[in-house]
Amino acid sequence: MSEPVVPVPTPETRHFWEGTAAGELRLQRCDDCSKAYFPPRPFCPACASRRVSVFKSSGRARLHSYVISHRNAPGFTAPYAIALVELEEGPRMMSNVVDCPQTPEALRLDMPLVATFRQVSDTIWLPQFKPTEI
Repeated sequence: MSEPVVPVPTPETRHFWEGTAAGELRLQRCDDCSKAYFPPRPFCPACASRRVSVFKSSGRARLHSYVISHRNAPGFTAPYAIALVELEEGPRMMSNVVDCPQTPEALRLDMPLVATFRQVSDTIWLPQFKPTEI
């Protein structure tokens, strides 16, 4: 497996990457309209308010959609699932499903998942998701 491309935190994403290093999936929520959202940004995508807070999510999600890649990529050995997961708090995010066969029979839409974290550098941990019973 070749080395993965390592994300570089920005001021807007620093809380997210500090959370993953601590084993937490941190999201933002608008203090005005209460909408939780991802990816990180300094304003609410629903109402444009700049009054936003960071909170620790449950880490629970459901598999919304996926594709199985059969080509290696930096940091990933085929086959691997590229997934769109819907977090319990509402936002969707791209990630990977791990710790299960990478087949259509094993990757069931709406299957319950929980966040897990894969270290890719001294400071960066990638959020991934594994099957669980909710």
